[in-house]
This record gives sequence, structure tokens and C-alpha cells, in this order.
Amino acid sequence: MSFQSLCNPSFINTVVLGGSARQKVAAARAAGFDQIELWREDLDGYEGDAEAFGKWIRQQSVALTDYQPLRDFDGAPDVARESKRAEALSMLDMAVKLGSTTVLTTASSDLRCLANRIDEDMCWLAREAASRSLKIAYEAVAWSTVNYTLKATWELVQRLAEPNLGLVVDTFHIFARNCDARELAGIPMDRIFLVQLSDVNLDQILHPESERYRENVLQVARHQRLLPGQGQLPIESILHPLREANYLGPVGVEVFNDGLKALNPEEVAREAFSALQRVWPK
Repeated sequence: MSFQSLCNPSFINTVVLGGSARQKVAAARAAGFDQIELWREDLDGYEGDAEAFGKWIRQQSVALTDYQPLRDFDGAPDVARESKRAEALSMLDMAVKLGSTTVLTTASSDLRCLANRIDEDMCWLAREAASRSLKIAYEAVAWSTVNYTLKATWELVQRLAEPNLGLVVDTFHIFARNCDARELAGIPMDRIFLVQLSDVNLDQILHPESERYRENVLQVARHQRLLPGQGQLPIESILHPLREANYLGPVGVEVFNDGLKALNPEEVAREAFSALQRVWPK
């Protein structure tokens, strides 16, 4: 049997864990995860060849859900566009070296983002990825400048009709914008490339129309998220329609939490796996 589960592969984002890149991979595998989402910062602290690191990860019986994140790429203004395209190509090439099949990019949060360039940029990115046999997972984040909802990113994916361009479903970002499971309506399951789960206490997040919303949601998202089931988000309302539609892709944990990151990575990985199993059991 392959090391990937015959049901939905389970993953943990390395941002959840403290320690070195090798410690994070070892902790994820020991806890029972099939895959990891690997951050660029993990490679920044890794001394060695990326191809060798990717091979070592696979030897631990762990796959890469994706390599991430490419930020503020779509709609980049003139002063940043050339450098952003160079950064994108570098990430795509690195993903190939690592053995990842997917690169994750978040919808731009640059306040200078040019909405009329987004489609062109994402089409270029998808085709560059396709030439390397890679997929692009496009994620709406609550503070994105233009495409800050799952509905908006799905509309883009439909318009461009690039077969290797798909979506990230993230529970935090859906509920942080006061959206709900209706955002999933009409999306074929094969266009969802991965599902990221996290939780939060709802009273921590301001209403999207608040003047301080962007500052507030950034702070909570990057420092105070909780493991699935430890907060107040109605996560099951998102997971139920995915199950009903027979979603078969990766499901995992992406939690930015300063407290968790300071703890022993093996203990945190075990706790995260248990939390995931409670909401999405194999």
C-alpha cells in the first residue's frame, strides 16, 4: 500500500509546529499524518540540497500536500510585477526539486493590487505550473484586497478554466468574512485541491465592516487560531457538504498559534492529529 491513505490524506501545516524542518516532518509522521504543507521558511533554516530534503521527506513516508505560500502575486503593480513573477518561477522550480505536486498562492492582500490584472497573472502562473506538471491551489484570505471569499476565487477558477488551477477551502477565512457553507455551492469536488481546518473564538474577530477589521483579523489569524473543535466555528457545517459530495482530497490542520509553536512539536502534532480525527475521522 502507498503511504498515502486510501481515504482523504491527512496533513498538518508546518506552521503549527516549532523546531527545525526535520523535527517538524518527524513529528508529523509520528503523530500519524500522511502529508505536510511545507513553508518556504522551513527551507530557509535548512542546510542542504532541496532535492535531498524532498527525498528524505519521502523516506519518512510523508508526502507534500503543497509548497507555500506565494503571496501578493496576482494583480501585482508595475513596481513589483517583474520581481513577483521571478519569485513565482523560483517557487515552482523549488516545488519540483522537493517533489511537491502543488504550489499554494494566496489572493493578494497588497493594497496596490490591480484587479484588472488578476486573471492575466493567474493564467500565466497556472500555465507556468502546468509546464512543470504542477498544480496551483488558490486561497482566499479574509484580508485579501480583491478575492477575499471562496465564492470569488471559484469565479476566477471558472473563468480561466485552467485544469491545474483549483481552490483551497479554509474554515477560518470563510467564517471570518461572515460567510458560510453556501460558498461551496456549485463547486465540483475535483476543483478543491485541499481543505484547511482551524478554529477560533468568534468574539475575537470584529465584523468585516469594522474600521479595524483588517488589523484585527490579521492578528487573530497569525497568532491566535485554535485546533479544530477547540473554538466556536461551526466547522461541521462546512465538512458535512464535502462528505456528502464525496470530496476525496487532502484534509488537514493549519493553525497559527504562538503558544502551540513554543511547545514540543511531537506533542503538538499528536494533539493536532487527535483534533483532526474528531472532526474528520478516517
